[in-house]
Amino acid sequence: MSPADVTTSGSDTRRTIREFDGPAGRLEALFERPSGDVRAGVVVGHPHPLHGGTMHTKVVYRTAKAFLGVGCAVLRFNFRGVGTSEGQWDEGRGERADFEAGLDLVAAACPGAELWAAGFSLGAWIALTAGVEDPRVTRLLAIAPPVGRRAFDGVIASPKPMQFIHGTEDELIPIAVLRDFYEQVSPPKTLTVIDGANHLFDGWIPAVGTAIERGFGEEQS
Repeated sequence: MSPADVTTSGSDTRRTIREFDGPAGRLEALFERPSGDVRAGVVVGHPHPLHGGTMHTKVVYRTAKAFLGVGCAVLRFNFRGVGTSEGQWDEGRGERADFEAGLDLVAAACPGAELWAAGFSLGAWIALTAGVEDPRVTRLLAIAPPVGRRAFDGVIASPKPMQFIHGTEDELIPIAVLRDFYEQVSPPKTLTVIDGANHLFDGWIPAVGTAIERGFGEEQS
């Protein structure tokens, strides 16, 4: 199935609602780009589909808006079997292939711009492991990555710049576990710890957006 676009113009962004071909069939997506020059193209992965994760999860939504705010085009999409995306849950393997298809789409849509990989929870694991292996990806963002629950092959030794965001009250991935992992990651790297935030950042989602804007918007200041 070929990609299908419906574009609307706004004062600040041009929004393209898109479905694109993934390895297991059509993937439901939302692709947005700024009205001016595109600084980078970003693919954002969402949390675990079997625990309610979608491209509309609040942290994913806020992440997309933060990247748009610093001049990036952003693709967020539903992994296979989520929303109207075709296919079914594949234990993370197929979902990573979906993410890689998203990287291909954004790279083609934003020629000449940098390509970044980002994700929240399970999506952070997918973004990091796919991003460090893709030579086109130059920067990575991991929000509450599932350290200790998934294998982060190749991430620790990667020289690519990485930003991590985590809450002190994360009930799934304790901050101490994340800090131990972070200490092993090669620089350049940054870690923003949000005091009081749980795994879903309930009540702290604006702080996630602020951390992204500060971490990825410094070159525009």
